[in-house]
Amino acid sequence: MLEKLVNQVFLAIGSNLGNKKHNIEKAKYLLEESENFKIKKTSSYYKSKSWPDPSKPSYYNIVIETETSLDPLNLFYFLKKIERKLGRKYSSKNSPRECDIDILDYNQKCFNIIYDKSNSIIIPHPRMHQRNFVLIPLFEISKKWIHPKFKKKISHLIKQIDPIELRSITVE
Repeated sequence: MLEKLVNQVFLAIGSNLGNKKHNIEKAKYLLEESENFKIKKTSSYYKSKSWPDPSKPSYYNIVIETETSLDPLNLFYFLKKIERKLGRKYSSKNSPRECDIDILDYNQKCFNIIYDKSNSIIIPHPRMHQRNFVLIPLFEISKKWIHPKFKKKISHLIKQIDPIELRSITVE
């Protein structure tokens, strides 16, 4: 198994419905259950307000560093399968969900993969550099990480976030 694991991938896992921590732990379990994955590091849990509508239930988020033998497209399909298994229903954009798994970084490369007529996977995640609930947990587990597209250190990206936004996230 380990001989096949060649790709370093950072994933963000979040939940704002049901037993949020349990949903995230179950997602991690389902990832590790696959012979295609090994979790190397896991951040603490971070609680943040729902975005873009803070009146919705708050989120718990983590970032994990993994190794996988899956290519980006098959990784995407595998993550969507886990989200569905955990009860995610696809409705309006940014609606509450039991589980959301995003690919933040795949081998420090940039991808734009069209997987049907109107959808594509963009790696690194196109808004990750603006999100406290992604950058703070990522910094916790990878202080030297550099954004593959912008070529900026994570510490620089964090400094670009509004201080009010930085203070709005808490470790759980």
